[in-house]
Amino acid sequence: MIINETIKTILSRRSVRAYKEEQIKEEELFTILEAGRLSPSGMNRQPWLFTIVQNKEILSKINEACRNSLLKSGNPTMEERAKRPDFSAFYNAPTLIIISGDKGLMTAQYDCTLALGYMFLAAASLNIGSCWVHGITVMLNSEEGKELKKELGIPEGYQIYSSGVFGYKAIEPNCPPKKQLDEIVKIIK
Repeated sequence: MIINETIKTILSRRSVRAYKEEQIKEEELFTILEAGRLSPSGMNRQPWLFTIVQNKEILSKINEACRNSLLKSGNPTMEERAKRPDFSAFYNAPTLIIISGDKGLMTAQYDCTLALGYMFLAAASLNIGSCWVHGITVMLNSEEGKELKKELGIPEGYQIYSSGVFGYKAIEPNCPPKKQLDEIVKIIK
């Protein structure tokens, strides 16, 4: 395998679920956002809107909405998680990035998801932790999340396709078991 700095970042990136309270620096945030902005999109339409939430009161409001959504989810594992007094949909990360896109464009879902992936890799290269948080996406796209979505300034006709949290790692995460290449690759020559 060929190893360079980019490959090292990809191979070492892990989802982080414990963060320090300290907010990431503005220059780091804009580097992460620039990586997302420059990610590929179908026909270069760039259908995304990046909504960054660092305000503690708004994060708390989103967290409570997620808790309520999970309590009604019908998923026993998620309901138990939401009942915990220390519940945090974002693992207490100080920065939440929500990526929404024009739902009228065929590739918006893929483009927005790829942009978040680029942001995760940029964050990892800066030694900043990140984690996908799908529960926020589900809640904000629901009927219950409609008002909150409006409050966040997400335009009518846009759907939330991905969201992730970012911050300085409180602990270094372990690598969960991964499938081997021979289990997931089929080469046709």
